[in-house]
Amino acid sequence: MGARSILVINSKGGAGKSTLTSNLASFYAVRGYRTALFDFDRQMSGVRWLERRPHTAPEITGVTGWTFRGVDSFDRVIMDPPAQIQTKDMAMLVARSDVVIIPVLPSPIDIHAAADFIRDLLIDGKVRHSNKPVCVVANRVRTNTLMFDQLRKFLGSLKIPFVATFRDSQNYTHASMKGLGIFEMNRDMVGTDLEQWRSLIEWIDGHMKRADVREHARGLGDRRPSLKVVQ
Repeated sequence: MGARSILVINSKGGAGKSTLTSNLASFYAVRGYRTALFDFDRQMSGVRWLERRPHTAPEITGVTGWTFRGVDSFDRVIMDPPAQIQTKDMAMLVARSDVVIIPVLPSPIDIHAAADFIRDLLIDGKVRHSNKPVCVVANRVRTNTLMFDQLRKFLGSLKIPFVATFRDSQNYTHASMKGLGIFEMNRDMVGTDLEQWRSLIEWIDGHMKRADVREHARGLGDRRPSLKVVQ
């Protein structure tokens, strides 16, 4: 099977894309997948995170620039595009992805921006016609607040799955400073955070398995033997 690609995208900066991409890369690397983090953002947050990564940690390959050469040598490709991405680049990344994740923060500005971006993604990003799996996640939230209730209602009103809520936790900052993901931290300290990832990982892996089945079926179709009619 070829590489499976995860795109984390939002046109508004500060939505926590790099936190999600680095932790997804960490998750798959820890589980033995050949993992690459494609950092298309000029801020290079993913590259700087990899530079801090200990040599003893599971390997994650960093890739910069708008290139996909060598992509088939990996099992999992995590893509971190820039904010304010151009329509043609967004459509290209969507076409190369197996699943698309949109993180949204709990603020009126972020909610408004997310509504516009999701509309553009579904129309100009060619998601609607490609049937590409897309989900939204609530990021850096403080539960039991009015703003979180408003965000939850907004995400629940969308016609795409709302699959996970991630709390505003210093554990992500501590992990990032060490070049690690939340999945590589002391489980006693990050147990709550790990539990919040369960639904997103299950959603991603479910669609990855379906993609594997479709690819396998196409391969079998290419080798389908001719039928002989016996009378």
